[in-house]
Amino acid sequence: MTGDIIMAGFGGQGILMIGNLLALTAMEEGKHVTYFPAYGVEMRGGTANCTVVVSDEEIGSPVVGRPKALLIMNGPSMEKFLPMLAPGGDLIINSSLVEERLVTRNDVRLLSIPADDIARNKIGSRQMASMVALGAYVARSGIVRLPTVFDCLPKVVSKKYEKFIPLNVNALKEGAALAGIHA
Repeated sequence: MTGDIIMAGFGGQGILMIGNLLALTAMEEGKHVTYFPAYGVEMRGGTANCTVVVSDEEIGSPVVGRPKALLIMNGPSMEKFLPMLAPGGDLIINSSLVEERLVTRNDVRLLSIPADDIARNKIGSRQMASMVALGAYVARSGIVRLPTVFDCLPKVVSKKYEKFIPLNVNALKEGAALAGIHA
């Protein structure tokens, strides 16, 4: 099985963290992985993004021209990346910040989740929105197992913030439930 995804949002939304978490989780499960984050000026309030490729076989390149999945956390990211999504691909949008009317394609599988609203109202922290979205992607794609994601959280969350790991787990579970999988 091979899966690739571009994750994108505003700098500061946790996009690079969830990409790193997905990559580490896949490695923990013995899969081949590439993680390609975007650094630089884009990170300062602009669109931050990363590409993650997960495969049971060796991966030739971290560059993905037509991803099978997009995880979109804001409107500018939708405009930038939607044209790249492969036909039939999975499009997960944060409907708290992205209007469904911006989805201009009918050849994709849309999962619209109010990630910011869920993070704020159910988890108690808007910073968990990207984890809600990641939980939905993991559940929908099956590319890694959700319990392994939980186990890998301490590898990406610094000691200073480890007290928030339970919130991250809850956010991942909420996202998975929205995708139809109850963790």
